[in-house]
Amino acid sequence: MQGVLLVTGGSRGIGAATARLGAAGGYRVCLNYRGNRQAAEAVVADIRAAGGEAIAVAADVADETDVVRLFETVDRELGTLTALVNNAGILEPQCRVADMTTERLSRILAANVTGSFLCAREAIRRMSTAHGGKGGAIVNLSSVAARLGAPGEYVDYAATKGAIDTFTTGLAKEVAGEGIRVNAVRPGIIHTDIHASGGEPGRVERLQDTVPMRRGGQADEVARAILWLLSEEASYTAGGFIDVTGGR
Repeated sequence: MQGVLLVTGGSRGIGAATARLGAAGGYRVCLNYRGNRQAAEAVVADIRAAGGEAIAVAADVADETDVVRLFETVDRELGTLTALVNNAGILEPQCRVADMTTERLSRILAANVTGSFLCAREAIRRMSTAHGGKGGAIVNLSSVAARLGAPGEYVDYAATKGAIDTFTTGLAKEVAGEGIRVNAVRPGIIHTDIHASGGEPGRVERLQDTVPMRRGGQADEVARAILWLLSEEASYTAGGFIDVTGGR
C-alpha cells in the first residue's frame, strides 16, 4: 500500500479524478467535500467497487474547527497521513475588480488561501520528522491564472492562486529538511463544472482556441501530474511547479 491520501474538494473535477487515481495506485483515500454529499459518496463507491479503500468527510476547509475534525477523522479511520492534495477552491461569478465586494473577497480568500494553510498545518503536524512523523508529500493546486491574471473575469481568484504559488515556494523550503516535499500543479482550462459556478458553463469551448494545443484539458490529465509529484519518482522535487495548460 502507498499510504494515506487526503484530497480536499474531492467530490468533483480534478479532486475526484485525483482520488480515483490515487486509490488505483494503492492509497487509502479520504476525499473531503463541503456540501455535495451525493457526489462524494459516488466517488467513494467507484473506488470501493474497484477494490480500493476510501471514505468521504464533509468539512469546510475555511473553518479551523472543521479542518481539525477532518484530519482527526483521517487519523482514526485510515491511519497516518502520508499525502495531502490541497485542491479545494471556489470561483465567484465573473466580475471586474471595480464591482467586487468585501464579502466576495473574504469568501474566496478564506476558501482558496486560508483553507490551504490550515490543511497544510495539520498535515505538517503529522508528517514532519520534527513532530515525530515519517515524512510525506503535499501538492497544492494553483492555476495558470496566477500568471495570466484573469482580467475582466476572476482577478480575485487569480490573486489567490498567486498566493498559493508563494505559499508553495516558502513552505517547500521550510519543511524540506523535515521529510516533507511540497510542490504545486497549475492547471489551465480544464473541463470541470467549476466554470458553471463562475456563470459560464461553456467557458472552455470559448477559450480553447487560445490554447496552443487547441483544446481544453481533462481532469485526469491534471490528476496524473499530481500523483507523480506525490510519488517516489519525484523524490528530489520540492518547491516545483508543473503547468498542465496545453502550452498556454
